[in-house]
Amino acid sequence: MRELAKRAGCGQTIVVDSAGIGAWHVGDPPDRRSIAIARAQGIDIAGLRGRKIAVADFAAFDLILGMDGSNVRDLRRLAPPAAAHKVHLFLAYAEDRNEDVPDPYYQTAEAFEALYQALEAGCSSLLAKLERTS
Repeated sequence: MRELAKRAGCGQTIVVDSAGIGAWHVGDPPDRRSIAIARAQGIDIAGLRGRKIAVADFAAFDLILGMDGSNVRDLRRLAPPAAAHKVHLFLAYAEDRNEDVPDPYYQTAEAFEALYQALEAGCSSLLAKLERTS
């Protein structure tokens, strides 16, 4: 999403961050397969590190997107009542598809490539939506 926003000339106005519900990957880099897929697309994510979502994120961001229904439920439980409206399922918000983003962790590199393609399409749709509403 950062790269798409940058290419569209709005990389300074759209702030993108990523965080997990649990702390099990805090401080870890992305999966090596994700790094390789992104690198093949000219995107360097090797320096990113996992972090856990914080209550402050609900004030800092206008939109909080979960990749699956379980994440969305957890995010809504964590959100202060005044910020609950910011939490949405990524594909439902970006593409009007009420579907989870599949987790390729226990699958092959090809599953990571398919995930990248799905996320790029979703992020492109999301960016277009954000540009229409701003």
